[in-house]
Amino acid sequence: MMELLIPPGRFENRVEDFGYEHLRFQTRKMAAGEHYAEDTGGNELAIVVLGGRCSVECAHVAWRNVGGRAHVFDGKPFAMYVPIKTRFVITAETDCDLAFCYCVATQSHPPRLITPDEVEVEIRGGGNATRQINHIIKPEFPADRILVVEVYTPSGNWSSYPPHKHDVHNPPGEVDLEEIYYYRIDRPEGYAIQKIYTADRRIDSTLSVRDGELVLIPEGYHPVVAAHGYNVYYLNSLAGSARSMAASDDPDYAWVRGNWRDKDPRLPLVR
Repeated sequence: MMELLIPPGRFENRVEDFGYEHLRFQTRKMAAGEHYAEDTGGNELAIVVLGGRCSVECAHVAWRNVGGRAHVFDGKPFAMYVPIKTRFVITAETDCDLAFCYCVATQSHPPRLITPDEVEVEIRGGGNATRQINHIIKPEFPADRILVVEVYTPSGNWSSYPPHKHDVHNPPGEVDLEEIYYYRIDRPEGYAIQKIYTADRRIDSTLSVRDGELVLIPEGYHPVVAAHGYNVYYLNSLAGSARSMAASDDPDYAWVRGNWRDKDPRLPLVR
């Protein structure tokens, strides 16, 4: 079975595909003044500024001093979409922390800067299953396959709940998507718990996830809970059979939606 919990050393400063068909990922921390250059080749790419500021040049476009938040709990993101077959150069204007979400693609779309004002915030769920979704690259965004969101789960809350899956191409109700969860916790000793399971329990894993670790969702249901006392962030990238986020709930737990009355007043965690 595919390894589901991936330590940071696998994807820091290197592009890793984890055995996925579509998705690749890396993180990179850069010191002020440092440069990093790469060619996207057959991948489209979303660069998410987790913290700090950088400048990026690609395809005759230059974005200067992109960023603003000190870390992921400090505000909404800046991000950049870079198309296939494009060379880009990043210069760190301050110490900066970047995530690179790659997706195998065939169609080329224009490069684009995504500013915090363009990131739609959704408060999803209810009660202690309320969480914040920052939509960075939605299905309507002009890209080939890649989809990217940030999710904030307050201390003690559940997210990706009711448990849902997206491993069958049956639109409009569900599409088949690979998914990556890249985690940050607001205090270094904190953790989240993520369960990944299929209806037949062919996969049935419960993972304790620490700051900087990554979880793969090749198939199955995949709820998350934040340990009490710790706010949890994860960056999701997804790609698959359609540009859609359609998913189906586990029928054993879908009933909880009807019990939600109020939103958690702690949200949004970042503005």
